[in-house]
Amino acid sequence: MIEPLLVPRESFDDPDAAVERVRQIYHAGVDHLRQHLHDFVAGHTPASHVRACYPSVRVHTDTVARADSVSSYGFVAGPGTFETTLTRPELFADYYREQFRLLMQHHGVKIEVGVSREPMPLHFSFAEHDHVEGTLTSEQRLQLRDLFDLPNLAAMDDGIANGTHEPGPADPLPLALFTAPRVDYSLHRLRHYTGTAPDHFQNFVLFTNYQFYIDEFIALGHREMARDDSVYDAFVEPGNVVTMRAGATHSVGPIGSAPPRLPQMPAYHLRRPDNSGITMVNIGVGPSNAKNISDHIAVLRPHAWIMLGHCAGLRTTQQLGDYVLAHGYVREDHVLDEELPLWVPIPPLAEVQVAIEQAVADITQLSGIDLKRVMRTGTVASTDNRNWELLPHPGPERRFSQSRAIALDMESATIAANGFRFRVPYGTLLCVSDKPLHGEIKLPGMANHFYRERVEQHLRIGIRALELLRGSGVDKLHSRKLRGFAEVAFQ
Repeated sequence: MIEPLLVPRESFDDPDAAVERVRQIYHAGVDHLRQHLHDFVAGHTPASHVRACYPSVRVHTDTVARADSVSSYGFVAGPGTFETTLTRPELFADYYREQFRLLMQHHGVKIEVGVSREPMPLHFSFAEHDHVEGTLTSEQRLQLRDLFDLPNLAAMDDGIANGTHEPGPADPLPLALFTAPRVDYSLHRLRHYTGTAPDHFQNFVLFTNYQFYIDEFIALGHREMARDDSVYDAFVEPGNVVTMRAGATHSVGPIGSAPPRLPQMPAYHLRRPDNSGITMVNIGVGPSNAKNISDHIAVLRPHAWIMLGHCAGLRTTQQLGDYVLAHGYVREDHVLDEELPLWVPIPPLAEVQVAIEQAVADITQLSGIDLKRVMRTGTVASTDNRNWELLPHPGPERRFSQSRAIALDMESATIAANGFRFRVPYGTLLCVSDKPLHGEIKLPGMANHFYRERVEQHLRIGIRALELLRGSGVDKLHSRKLRGFAEVAFQ
């Protein structure tokens, strides 16, 4: 086995020093793999298997005393040894530093950093624009699996997040929801699906199912960049195309080029220097897309995500253009049934609900009964059948009525359920665009008028809600409603 020089495990009482040691171990491993791959491509076959392992962090505590904290994270559940593997220290440096600091503060223990036994897959060591497949012969491609570690799906399951992970009697307990290979897998998927590097993603996320919202977000982003007093310092579009704020004296990375065609779920980023800006993703239509993208964004540990989209209004009192603030979900999307059983409730999160309602009031300048006329709070049903109206009568309508649903879409329950599963605060604000139960279906003229009148306002409400959440503080936002009995320490 050809491995980098072994770095001994060491204890730290300084979070900065611990993060630096993580960085050293990680880059030693990446450099080791890249060098041997470079030699292999040049025709020099390694004498034996080439391996580098991820850095790991470990904490041990003997006390059963719970940390004195009002926060929902930053401490372990009881006595024992807790460990996780880490990756991409440049991307996650601030996050790791804060988690280390909280563990030291709450338990009065040191952080141990060393080399894990988890191999780093060769593919996850590639630089941003490395593409070696085209330079390898067919014989070399067959040799790769024998000479290097390739991605192992068994090391990437979501058992910790799902609450099904059961470590062996001699194994440490988990310290984080995601292992390093699982994080690396999602970072690569994000680049593929959204057309932007993970480095650009912000801590507050908007999801939408219509390009109209993205068009408005792009226009807003460029308006912000024309202002030298904007709180955002850059706007990033697919292809990592970066537009800097007027008068900005620094860069947020190399300026890319627009792709020949948009990726499957394009992402756009209004960046702030502390990553507390806003990312918006067009997830397209359907719960499969909604699960896919939120599975991957979750590894970035955002502070909140909100779904902004269109829905079918199910009540006679609703008008086209009315808003629906979801406080419950009927889950007929089916894409999370294995990971999150249907008997698990998806509760409304007070902090997010209050912020969205306040944002609607702020943007519409309505209050009291006037606000209630344009926004109703209630249950949203999400289905995986876009043509549910064509099912035999009375089919879905009866279930929706029994559930007290007031609106129906295809993505909101998935986004909320995955937020619950991954401990990411979530919310939903939809806009009624048709009322199929009452004969008001989408027609071209109606739709065009609706889009012109409502999309810009709806988007501004979503942005305002995230601004309110950003100002409320992270500790208040990450609710204990999302934490289990024996929860991991990392947020």
